[in-house]
Amino acid sequence: MEKTVNQKAWFLILPVLILVAFSAVIPLMTVVNYSVQDTFGQNKFFWVGLEWFAEMLASDRMWDALGRQLMFSAIILAIQVPLGVFVALNMPKSGFWSSFCLVMMSLPLLIPWNVVGTIWQIFGRVDIGLLGYTLDALGISYNYTQNTFAAWATIIVMDVWHWTSLVALLAFAGLKSIPDAYYQAAKIDQASRWAIFRYIELPKMMGVLMIAILLRFMDSFMIYTEPFVVTGGGPGNATTLLSIDLVKMALGQFDLGPAAAFSIMYYLVILLISWVFYTVMTNLDNKGG
Repeated sequence: MEKTVNQKAWFLILPVLILVAFSAVIPLMTVVNYSVQDTFGQNKFFWVGLEWFAEMLASDRMWDALGRQLMFSAIILAIQVPLGVFVALNMPKSGFWSSFCLVMMSLPLLIPWNVVGTIWQIFGRVDIGLLGYTLDALGISYNYTQNTFAAWATIIVMDVWHWTSLVALLAFAGLKSIPDAYYQAAKIDQASRWAIFRYIELPKMMGVLMIAILLRFMDSFMIYTEPFVVTGGGPGNATTLLSIDLVKMALGQFDLGPAAAFSIMYYLVILLISWVFYTVMTNLDNKGG
């Protein structure tokens, strides 16, 4: 008897497909259109081919912004992943205090990005901010609007405060999935705390850590609102990351063609590095398994 296939289920995902088309595909087509054409206004376009892409690839401005962006993402991952794992390992595993810690860890994630930037902008001011006033009282020179190191330290600490909770919560979920039998066997074998972490907890957390690293890399590589609110890309261009430079080019200078080419290359870089991260970490996870 021939089996009939019901295709009505496709109607359930039709709204999602329409939403994706309007929110992603159509804007992307517009960006691609601008990246290969030039305009002098009045909705008149002139074909330029790959001219804007060649101009961006030869631009020191883009490569400098890319270097700052890569450095920022590398620092963020180097701090947040070990710190998130450390927090997860030291959180209560059950009971009231476990629930309390989970709620407290979730609070920074609920704050809108522009509010986070405003909080740290005020927090770091020498005249009214607690951090800036305290450092100034201790004789430490701190001015994130004029000092490059202070600006970088501010946006890094701000991002660590905002997003380490995500890594900690994912790592905690991985730890909760470990059966008690593993710990009982380790106790019988008199395994050290490091051995338990190395051979039991870390392998069981690799799956969620892979997700955490991918999410944090993509978020940090596309970050815009928080550093823009705090430093505006300054002092000078010290904290002008890729996203900030792209907005300045598109909206500040209204160079739509170069900005469109810039954004497409930006998008491809994120895809490429995310794919490399995913491939490497999946291979490590398979070898570990």
